[in-house]
Amino acid sequence: MTFSLAELPDLILSWLIIYGPLVILATLFFGAIGAPLPGTLLVLAAGAFVRQEVLELEAALLSAWLGVCLGDAISFGLGRYSRSYITRWYGASPLWAQAEAQLMQRGGIAVYLTRWLLTPIAVPVNLVAGSTGYPFARFMWFSLTGELTWLLLYGALGYAFSSQWEAISELVGNVSGLLVGLAALAIGAYILYRSRQSRQALVEETSNGF
Repeated sequence: MTFSLAELPDLILSWLIIYGPLVILATLFFGAIGAPLPGTLLVLAAGAFVRQEVLELEAALLSAWLGVCLGDAISFGLGRYSRSYITRWYGASPLWAQAEAQLMQRGGIAVYLTRWLLTPIAVPVNLVAGSTGYPFARFMWFSLTGELTWLLLYGALGYAFSSQWEAISELVGNVSGLLVGLAALAIGAYILYRSRQSRQALVEETSNGF
């Protein structure tokens, strides 16, 4: 008997009906540390199952919040553990120093938004935050609030559209992918702009020196 990753969502949903909140906790925990698991699909399904009285609201919400926030903490820790290796290779780079400074100033917004709006890049943000020395307490505050926003928002969507939650999941996935693409484009444009500014300033400084 062979197993395909395409069958994983159906398998997880079957386990969800049988084992309940424990499946939510485990799935969201491993998803938050990088495993390719259908977290948003599960949250939408959980909201629908709460409405159908298959799950209890309090148990589903608490297990989901605990699992995903523990996963965020672990992936942040993995980034922190690899900090010495990363800085050894990139620490002397002006771009890396600039990225670290930007994260210190505006990292909270990035952490919060990637919990519920730009979810495909949540794990990379966790790793980068850990590897750049972003304060753990600050990271966890934005993680807790962002993940709660995600759970309440998508859980409510699943609850409201309990008979169509699979279609809502597909729509959410498409929108998230589009938003990540737009965000990557904006970041690339900003980096290009800053790079040109830096080169121009260097040229002017060199010219003034002569």
